[in-house]
Amino acid sequence: MYNDVIDLKAFYSSNLGQLARRLITKKIRMVWPDVRGMNVMGLGYAVPYLRPFLGEADRLFAVMPAQQGAAAWPEEYSNLTVLSDDAELPLQSSSIDRIVMVHSVECSEQLRAMLEESWRVLTGNGRLLVIVPNRRGLWSRFERTPFGHGQPYSRSQLSRLLRNNMFTTDQTTRALFVPPYPWRIILRSGYTLEDIGSKWLRHLGGVLIVEATKQIYAPSKIKPIVNRERRLLPTAASRISVLGEQCSLPGACQLSSIE
Repeated sequence: MYNDVIDLKAFYSSNLGQLARRLITKKIRMVWPDVRGMNVMGLGYAVPYLRPFLGEADRLFAVMPAQQGAAAWPEEYSNLTVLSDDAELPLQSSSIDRIVMVHSVECSEQLRAMLEESWRVLTGNGRLLVIVPNRRGLWSRFERTPFGHGQPYSRSQLSRLLRNNMFTTDQTTRALFVPPYPWRIILRSGYTLEDIGSKWLRHLGGVLIVEATKQIYAPSKIKPIVNRERRLLPTAASRISVLGEQCSLPGACQLSSIE
């Protein structure tokens, strides 16, 4: 189940949320240091992490799932957010170069369909960046933050999920080694704690950040055509299959053949 957009906005407006945003954004920019000339999309509640791409990406926008709700973003520019079903993205195929998924994979009730749609809209060399709660980290154990909701993942689980949905994992990193407490000492020393954790406690980061590429399969060899008896159906049939598509209106399709 998705977090409500009001709760997400409230978290990222807090001091702890601002710290989490800065620490995760730092890792995102290490993976994608330059997106000039690219079309970049955020899916879920990715707007806190899209701001560095403003003025850099050719096109930038965020798709917020209907189950979560949407909020206008950014406040100082024209709205760049769209409300949509996460399993039916209102985009053309092969139109997006980069997708950032945050607060989506662990929450979606249509996960396979959402990943299939993401695969469809990505270009041939497009890349997907998935940010999910780390099963071994502290942040997935406390419900005071959005990372404590939904299904946390281990590295192997997330890699297997992506592979089963036609993505190949390229690199994995982690972030949020700081404890998920809004204590003043943590907020002041957040970067120091993050550096120490990433060096000595590498598997205990609060979130996994996984970059994946779209798998493009080579076409198989064409099989010889086998002669089969074919018969024609009249247009009065309630539903007629033509070239893999459904036609439900009488008279809209003339004839179809069934093997």
